[in-house]
Amino acid sequence: MRPTRTTFLIFLLLIAASLYAQESKKNPYKLKLVSSTGAYTQVIQKDSLKRLLDISKSVPGIVLDIRYATNNNFTHKKVYTSARAFARLKVVRALAAVESELATQGLGLKIFDAYRPYAATLLFWDIIHDSAYVASPVTGSRHNRGCAIDLTLIDLKTGKELQMPTSFDDFTVKAGASYDLVPQEVKENRQMLIDIMSKYGFSVYPSEWWHFDFKGWKDYELMDLSFEELDKVRN
Repeated sequence: MRPTRTTFLIFLLLIAASLYAQESKKNPYKLKLVSSTGAYTQVIQKDSLKRLLDISKSVPGIVLDIRYATNNNFTHKKVYTSARAFARLKVVRALAAVESELATQGLGLKIFDAYRPYAATLLFWDIIHDSAYVASPVTGSRHNRGCAIDLTLIDLKTGKELQMPTSFDDFTVKAGASYDLVPQEVKENRQMLIDIMSKYGFSVYPSEWWHFDFKGWKDYELMDLSFEELDKVRN
């Protein structure tokens, strides 16, 4: 028996409803997200400075320890499919300048996280409902804008991290950028990191000594593209 027109319309409505439900789940707060390669292409055609670059390819020698590509993070599971770090063009240029100056002191940067798709922000919020440590999905994260970097300092000779107040993603008051009850050497290491990042346009997030936001982050769109999708777009 051939389907009637009514049956066909119902079928189309069910498909539309399913697609709407999927989209609502991806963007439950109806934020303005760049969530397709086509939309991202349009953004960077209008303003080439909004390109997201692979940091390790753009800043030779910089060290990556992308925790969310491993089980060694607070979610205890892999969030990213590959251990990579992306950031906007201006952010990458600033990181290159930081890395160059640090090298004169025998030091370098180790990056834990950079651009983060909005989908990861939703996941993090489901686990920890505390905007002091994870971004609220109602507003989105500066990581989603490609303008936030989580990092620390390393000794270039040994590759070891300089001692800091806590480990990465420590959700306690000890992780605060101005927490005072730490050894003097640790305090100096933290301040050295804050000072050099500030010199090149970054500001430390008060609750996390490792998190730095780049100036002008509000001018960049919230993004929800995977690393693999970014690779498909010619920068």
